[in-house]
Amino acid sequence: MTVPPVVAPVLSPAELSQVSDAQLDQYARLIYERTGIRVSPQKKTLLSNRVRRRLRETGIDGFDGYLKHLKKLPPKDPEWDAFLQEITTHETFLFRDEGQWAWFRQEYLPECLDAAQKDKRKKQLRFWSAACSTGDEAYTMACCVSACLLPHPGWNVRILGTDIGIGAVEQASDPVFSERAMRLVPKDYYRFFNKAKDASLWQPKPNLQKLVSFRHHNLLDPIRELPFDLVVLKNVLIYFDAESKKRVLANVCSALRPGGLLISGAAEGVASMLQGFQRLQPWLHRRLPE
Repeated sequence: MTVPPVVAPVLSPAELSQVSDAQLDQYARLIYERTGIRVSPQKKTLLSNRVRRRLRETGIDGFDGYLKHLKKLPPKDPEWDAFLQEITTHETFLFRDEGQWAWFRQEYLPECLDAAQKDKRKKQLRFWSAACSTGDEAYTMACCVSACLLPHPGWNVRILGTDIGIGAVEQASDPVFSERAMRLVPKDYYRFFNKAKDASLWQPKPNLQKLVSFRHHNLLDPIRELPFDLVVLKNVLIYFDAESKKRVLANVCSALRPGGLLISGAAEGVASMLQGFQRLQPWLHRRLPE
């Protein structure tokens, strides 16, 4: 029996090339206008690779053709979402940055509980996971709240997760987590999850999911929800230039109540851009009373 030779797929010239400097500039300008994300000239190879993936998926011929296609689409079009996920994808998992979550469940939540028991605050908390990706961060909050506060009656806690990626929001709203995503979850917190049909995956239990809601949101726009007690904004500002960072931080900070807390990435250096905040840790900032 003769085995037929393996024939390599024929790639178009566009699939073999990179975007030109002029095309890179046009893509970067369009992405910045829509999202505030800055694509530097150093990202030329990355952008070329990611656009080539979309060319294969959509059947559109060439970098110019795909650029024209993007310009015609509204920001919430699924293709825009797919494109943004390509250029901003980063790893996420539950209890990422363990030190911050140790503070959250061992100091912050017990302080809230103690203040409520002394009638110094209401039994109500509102949290925002900004740029929540697939929901790992929001469900980390929900785990801590379920362990630390909900055994005590009367608490009303809501956690909002938002992301610019429509696909990410859909995945967060119907969550399953891999063993890798669960690797830092404290062992006694596994009680908040069930094994999925695929035994290598985990699903949050319904009581955990009731604490959390998700929706699409662009950080360049103000958020309409009520003031938050705590906002987590991590691993997203790296995609913005200085002007866009200021705009994002202004929107985020205005959503915090006086005395509310902002958790940022430890290495993102936002302290110098925050007005009216007290720096408690390199990653923790308190909004001062007005």
